[in-house]
Parts: sequence; C-alpha cells; structure tokens
Amino acid sequence: MNFLVSCSDIQPIISLIKSVFTIVQIVIPIGLILMGAIDLGKAVLSSDDKEIKQATSKLIKRAIAAVAVFFLVFLVNLVMNLVSDANKSNNSETSGSSGNTKSWIECWNNG
Repeated sequence: MNFLVSCSDIQPIISLIKSVFTIVQIVIPIGLILMGAIDLGKAVLSSDDKEIKQATSKLIKRAIAAVAVFFLVFLVNLVMNLVSDANKSNNSETSGSSGNTKSWIECWNNG
C-alpha cells in the first residue's frame, strides 16, 4: 500500500492527537476518581449502609474506567506497532521493501 501523504504533511495532526491523548490520559482518571470519592464521602456522611454500598460499587467501577482510560495511549501505540509489524511482513514478502511502513511508524512515534 502506498501512502500519498508524507509525514511532514500529517505531523501536526499526529501531534494534536497525541496531545489530546495525553490530556485525556491525565484528566479523565483524576476526574473519575474524585467523583467517586465525593460520592463515597456523601454516602459515609449520610450513615446509610445501602447508600455506602452503592457508592463503593460506583467508586470501584469508576476506578476501573480510570485505569482503562489511562492505558488508552498504550493500547493505541501497541496497535500501531502491530499494524506496522504486519505491514513489514506483507511488504517483505511481496516487494522486499518496507519503507512506507517504517516512515509511518517513525512519523507516529515522533509525533
């Protein structure tokens, strides 16, 4: 597969995407954990066992979601590297060259 766009053309877009990922990776987990802590604090202050159990359940679910969001960037980079490796295998079998794949993964990593 030939790419019609050079790395320098899409570098600003890749940089923007990676910046958004970094912000999401930091802000959303902190927000989810703070919201869960506030809910749990309200439940503890109300001294209602049922409400405390519900708030604890919410906090656990939010903590799991926060961990999942935190690892989003890792998962995207992993997929990009796997796609790159698969392309390298296909290119080496068909044409003996993997220049486009190499430039794509370098572009992503340098973004």
